[in-house]
Amino acid sequence: MTYIPRIVDDELTRRLESARIVVIEGAKACGKTETALQAARSVVRLDVDGAARLAAATDPALVLEGETPRLIDEWQTEPAVWNHARQLSDDRKRPGQFILTGSAVPDDDPNRHSGAGRFSFIRMRPMCLFESTGGAGTISLAALMNGETLRAGDMKLSVPELADLLVRGGWPAQQIGSVASAAQAAKDYLTQIRQVDVNRVSGPRRDPAKVALLLSSLARNVSTEVTLKTLATDSSGPGEIMSPNTVNGYLEALSRVMVIEDLPAWSPHLRSKTPLRQAMKRQFVDPSLAAAALGAGPARLSKDLEFLGLMFESLVIRDLRVLSQPLDGLVSHYRDKSGLEVDAIIQLSDGRWGAFEVKLGGEKLIDEGATALLRLADVVDTKKSGAPSVLAVICMSGYSYRRKDGVAIVSIGSLAP
Repeated sequence: MTYIPRIVDDELTRRLESARIVVIEGAKACGKTETALQAARSVVRLDVDGAARLAAATDPALVLEGETPRLIDEWQTEPAVWNHARQLSDDRKRPGQFILTGSAVPDDDPNRHSGAGRFSFIRMRPMCLFESTGGAGTISLAALMNGETLRAGDMKLSVPELADLLVRGGWPAQQIGSVASAAQAAKDYLTQIRQVDVNRVSGPRRDPAKVALLLSSLARNVSTEVTLKTLATDSSGPGEIMSPNTVNGYLEALSRVMVIEDLPAWSPHLRSKTPLRQAMKRQFVDPSLAAAALGAGPARLSKDLEFLGLMFESLVIRDLRVLSQPLDGLVSHYRDKSGLEVDAIIQLSDGRWGAFEVKLGGEKLIDEGATALLRLADVVDTKKSGAPSVLAVICMSGYSYRRKDGVAIVSIGSLAP
């Protein structure tokens, strides 16, 4: 399979020039190994090489020998590798010694060194549309965050085509082949997660049947602020009621295997004293997993435009996370108790911020999104938080341009880093 270039490639190159060890974290099958192999000069795969795993358990230094940068794939299967890699990199005192990839956060270990000063961490996610479809890339997120006025021609994307993209997802291995085979791969992925992976992280054993119920509930409530209480009710089996605390433990396990990645709330300085809501929005790392949890194919998604809109929002959040990472941006959402809600906020480390509403399309929905964005810009205390660099409505398709009120309209297919 031909390697599909990733936005994170350049970031990995830069990190290897400055850090002794680079750790790439992300969900299984998102492409960590293939990306790391583009920079590595030797590799050991602890997840599939039993002999290497046995050697690492006996003498971790054995698997670290090799040309550098040396890739240690799925390092968390033998956590002792961490401290030995750190010590060896200290002895060598040169950058670019090791690349460690991991698809799960291992148990806390008081004997494991923090890695401060030696390790650099990169989060990797499934591909955004710019990567997976070879999008036109005529609208740069970096340029938008610089306040530039951009325009692009009509990016045509129909509802059935969007449904196909949602079900296929951003998994590199599923970009070739039918949508049906990609849907089956996503279902198999979740089966592995609930039967095996969640029980490899710390805590009590997780019941696969309850994990399945929870995944279905999360899918039905994707892109919403559904409460633990509601998730507990949905995930309870016959004659048994799960507590919110138990559900929270299951959610932590799913987060540690990087299947879910909830969207935190943004807390700007406001001119008014309107209280902010701090609930997170529920998101999978890729919308295809929500479709798989519900057994929903493209035809079913196309018939339910309300749910399709929530799934489209999930796709856009995934893409904004990928596209904003080179800018050192963090993605969150805004909601206050007056009812004002904005789907996505990108906050850069230099203080700049932009606000984005996600709409399938249509003049009425676009106007609603623009109104919410302008209201947000009006309530934020710009003396403390700064003025927004961009206010934009991201749509399924169409032209990209700036309205007279200053709100940008951006087609998701035109969006690039």
